[in-house]
Amino acid sequence: MTTQSTNSDFYFSTARDLRAKFDGREMSSVEATKAILDRISSLEPALNTFITVTPERALKDAEIADQRLRGTGQEPTSLTGVPIMLKDNFSTKDVETTAASKILKGYIPPYDGTAVQLLKDAGAVILGKGNLDEFAMGSSSETSAYGPVHNPWDTDRVPGGSSGGASAAVASGECFIAFGSDTGGSIRQPAALCGVVGMKPTYGLVSRFGLLAFGSSLDQIGPLTRSVADCADALNIISSHDPRDSTSVAAPFTDFAQDIDKDISGMNIGVPKEYLVDGIEPGVRAAFEASLKTLEDLGANISETSLPLTDHALAVYYIIAPSEASANLSRYDGVKYGLGSLDNSTSAQATEAARGEGFGDEVKRRIFLGTYALSAGYYDAYYKKAQQVRTLIRREFTDAFLKFDALVTPTTPGVAFKIGDKMDDPFQMYMNDICTIPVNIAGLPSISVPGGMSEGLPVGLQFIGPQFGDTTVIRAAAAYERATNWHQKHPLI
Repeated sequence: MTTQSTNSDFYFSTARDLRAKFDGREMSSVEATKAILDRISSLEPALNTFITVTPERALKDAEIADQRLRGTGQEPTSLTGVPIMLKDNFSTKDVETTAASKILKGYIPPYDGTAVQLLKDAGAVILGKGNLDEFAMGSSSETSAYGPVHNPWDTDRVPGGSSGGASAAVASGECFIAFGSDTGGSIRQPAALCGVVGMKPTYGLVSRFGLLAFGSSLDQIGPLTRSVADCADALNIISSHDPRDSTSVAAPFTDFAQDIDKDISGMNIGVPKEYLVDGIEPGVRAAFEASLKTLEDLGANISETSLPLTDHALAVYYIIAPSEASANLSRYDGVKYGLGSLDNSTSAQATEAARGEGFGDEVKRRIFLGTYALSAGYYDAYYKKAQQVRTLIRREFTDAFLKFDALVTPTTPGVAFKIGDKMDDPFQMYMNDICTIPVNIAGLPSISVPGGMSEGLPVGLQFIGPQFGDTTVIRAAAAYERATNWHQKHPLI
């Protein structure tokens, strides 16, 4: 598909632009929501970004938001009246939550997750639930029980994963902001492949209560947006200490947009040479090198550094994540909720039948890997060893941030690939996250912004910061965004 270089069209405006229209009485939330629902109707199911759309709820929320915007009730927030999407692994009260798996078909949660409740409290208009790789396990959004998501830049290609529905929806103008989860790159990688902004905050900054768990020590909720400013505003809403999440930090929370207008002159930015892997596509490398020149022109001090343990990160991740998935997914027995089987004589047979029918191939593969790594006789050799290497990777990052304010890398080694191209080769599929996985292992903040084009498809640029350096990566990303126009390019769909 060709592209247009303007974001003046309503569907591609930012959330801040929309809020300005609300404040200027140029448009109401109800009008904006109706327009977006029409947009969804025109693009679905061709893109297959949504699993569930809730138009009646959305319009009701928009009516309440309009009252709030007119001065009735609570003070409006940056997201009041803004139509958003939630990835379908967020627990949403009275709205089906499937994690794109057959085993949870028909599951209606009795509660909202913390991030969902915070968004509702802020007055955001929730349009529905986004498609994803089953249980967030994948890099292409092809493993969904509800069919693959299509990239709006080229509908024969993947949008990335696992938050593919979220990234494709933002890129195609089906919502203004989407919220996803990132376990090994599942926000940043699809953001890169769809040409939008995606951020994984510092681990513990956003409560995971109500997020259907995949890898509990790796999962983190974050936003996908059309601008860095929208990303900062969204993070302000969803960040909070939550006693219901034992990993939620009690650190003081700040305005993540406080430094967004500052330049980066004098900022020390490192370029880890290990991220420029042999398999990186020439177009991605060229875009990355051009981005480094832009950062230098902005006054940043760019220098090469080395993170040797990066080469071990993929192996560490594919021991820890499946091990935690094996433990977390053991709760899905087909008895308490979701898919069940009544045609078996014993509960064990019923559970086996439910899991056999309810879990897809990729989920089963990871459960098997994790169960093996945790089994007697192999725990020390695999899981314990992986955790030891994880500690070394964290230490390596800590040492790097004694010299640098931030690190910069490509977000992905390539652009969006054709649907079906890598489904039969798990290793090649896993390699799509090679630039993002180390950040999750170390629990660091990272943001991907549009950083160029290759073969007519978006390329992502990733900024990585030290623990609780979320404001720093937002500042660097915003400065780069101001100096380029990649974020203003959108698919013509």
